[in-house]
Amino acid sequence: MSSHTVEDSGLKRGLKARHLQMIALGSSIGTGLFLGSGASITLAGPAVLLGFILAGTIIFLIMRMLGEMAVAHPVSGSFSFYARKFIGPIAGFITGWNWWFTCIVVGMLELTAAGAFMDFWFPGHPHWVTALVCLLVITAINLIHVGAFGEVEFWMSMIKVVALIAMIVLGFCLVLGVGPNPAIGFSNLWAHGGFSPTGLGGFMLSLVAVTFTFGGVVSIGTAAGEVENPTRNIPKAINSVIFRVIVFYVGGVGIMLLLWPWNQIDATTSPFVSVLVGLGIGGAAIMLNVVVLAAALSVFNTMTYSGARMLRDLALNGQAPPFFTHTTRRGLPLRALLFNSGLMGGAVLLNFLFQGQLLFALMAIILAAEIISWSAIAISHLRFRAQLRREGQTSAYRSPFSPLANYLCLAFFALLLVLMGFLPDYRIALFALPLWIMTLALIWLGQQFHQRRHSTVVAEQAPKSCPDELAARSTVSQLSN
Repeated sequence: MSSHTVEDSGLKRGLKARHLQMIALGSSIGTGLFLGSGASITLAGPAVLLGFILAGTIIFLIMRMLGEMAVAHPVSGSFSFYARKFIGPIAGFITGWNWWFTCIVVGMLELTAAGAFMDFWFPGHPHWVTALVCLLVITAINLIHVGAFGEVEFWMSMIKVVALIAMIVLGFCLVLGVGPNPAIGFSNLWAHGGFSPTGLGGFMLSLVAVTFTFGGVVSIGTAAGEVENPTRNIPKAINSVIFRVIVFYVGGVGIMLLLWPWNQIDATTSPFVSVLVGLGIGGAAIMLNVVVLAAALSVFNTMTYSGARMLRDLALNGQAPPFFTHTTRRGLPLRALLFNSGLMGGAVLLNFLFQGQLLFALMAIILAAEIISWSAIAISHLRFRAQLRREGQTSAYRSPFSPLANYLCLAFFALLLVLMGFLPDYRIALFALPLWIMTLALIWLGQQFHQRRHSTVVAEQAPKSCPDELAARSTVSQLSN
């Protein structure tokens, strides 16, 4: 296995600025927001809005760190590449395989959620059928070319954005009494036990579910190797994150809390849809459920794209089988795509065997894996900045408040791990996290041992009288690994 880093030139820069903007806007507007936000509301009540602001600020700082490195090194390997380059090969191996794993599990989550959302129209239908149809359609789209992925993601994200804005506007009209109905007013924010009815403890615990909703946002980094003019377009896309936090998360969840008592929201269904049904706006609820389903497919689309690029980057750098380095003439990592889709298709079987039991287990696993990725970005950025200082250089797109922001983010992620221990649904993932890291580290060490042993055998078999041939064969051996 090679310890050097390969910057990828096999992919095509087929993503336009508008594609990247919508990937940034839509990558985390999925199951986490439309379904997972119900769990965070039941833990903290209206105070969950402060949780979204806090977690959103942390993720925005992480995105700025990622953006600074992506502008300097716009490659598809993203934070795996940066961990490998600025921390070390083993860090790149763990980070890359962890993000690949995250993409697979998030894809399975979104396929599972799609079946749950279909229950709105067809209660009790087989979820595995929905998962299978969605898997085939999205895989087919990604098999065309990167522009097809970008175009589909653009329009599905546009649907999510427009629908959320429309719901926020409709909600404010209902709150203020614009139209034939009397004003609902603002009293639901404090009329049912106060603004923070569960106290500081409930608010702290809600940060776990709240932070999960931001998980897909860093997938924009894996698009850096295929976006046109990355120096200009990456900063524009990342700067939109703070806009998304304010409008879509705080605005969308805030409207729900204004329209409906927080203690009557069901954590197992989409709170957005259930609130509209409760208000008697059935037509809007039907339309919104279409949007919620599209949101799940949008995130699955992004994970299909992102996971394949990460697997190919690992293969390019000797950290995955070279079989996955292959791209078609259109710059498509076909083998990586098909392999990942096959694994995500496991959601079809799991939904057949365990329908209704997967969502929260998958959410817990995903959050634990995401903490690894976010932490790797913060540490890589510290090393990146240190290298720039040694070389007397500065970045074209600087992340604010570094290094203080880096340490603040790492402390927040450590707090999340502590809080996960208090939540039964997340506890199993907390215990599995160190085992997962140890497993990846052991695989890395095993590959390193195999490489050194192979190099030694080649050296011993080389003719002693031909040092030049020995050196040449050793070099070929290293490159092939």
